[in-house]
Amino acid sequence: MTNLIPIFIGYDYRERAATNVLIDSLYQNSNYPLSIIPLVTNQLRKNGIYYRSRDPKQSTDFSFTRFLVPYLMGFKGWAIFMDCDMLSRGDIGDLWNLRDEKYSLMCVKHNHIPSEKKKFQGEIQSSYPRKNWSSMILFNSKKCKALNVDYVNTASGLDLHRFNWLENDDEIGEIPQKWNYLVDVQSDRESKNAILLHWTLGGPWFNKQRNSGGELAEEWFDMRKKVIELWD
Repeated sequence: MTNLIPIFIGYDYRERAATNVLIDSLYQNSNYPLSIIPLVTNQLRKNGIYYRSRDPKQSTDFSFTRFLVPYLMGFKGWAIFMDCDMLSRGDIGDLWNLRDEKYSLMCVKHNHIPSEKKKFQGEIQSSYPRKNWSSMILFNSKKCKALNVDYVNTASGLDLHRFNWLENDDEIGEIPQKWNYLVDVQSDRESKNAILLHWTLGGPWFNKQRNSGGELAEEWFDMRKKVIELWD
């Protein structure tokens, strides 16, 4: 099916609630058929695809598995990767339609310089150029062949997240900010038109962060309630 949109979601067992709510928000708002694949680290390990040791600075299970998406696509076609700590307010097909063949990947080019030292669950907040660029990526898989299994398992975190595996920066296309709005980082004004909300500092699924984002937290709980009602 040519209109099928493959979406890979970073999976961390601590954020299962966030993953489920994100998936439902994607399905409920999409006018396109979606193929949603959580990147479960243990599954990738058991199949010999992911074998690197956990990095002390690694805050989630999917810090590096996201870069296996082009490989999992057979280095063919486009795919979307997104962190699990997001919520979709609109049609992900509108993001899909931004694909441009001249680029190897496309993302929101944030200028995020964290002021805090810790984020959710006491995890270390790392600061580096292109922070959060890799939290939502449109991969043009055929142009990302450098991301083979060996490279993803051995390259440094900075080389991966800063896209140093690309030959030049002209291969990185820019996506409007509304497709990766950073909750409690960007201004409230910018949240009004945001389509993908991203709780990069930790979201309301954590007991100690129930009010993260204020009204946006209430929006997340509203979606969660709809998901739970479907289970009853």
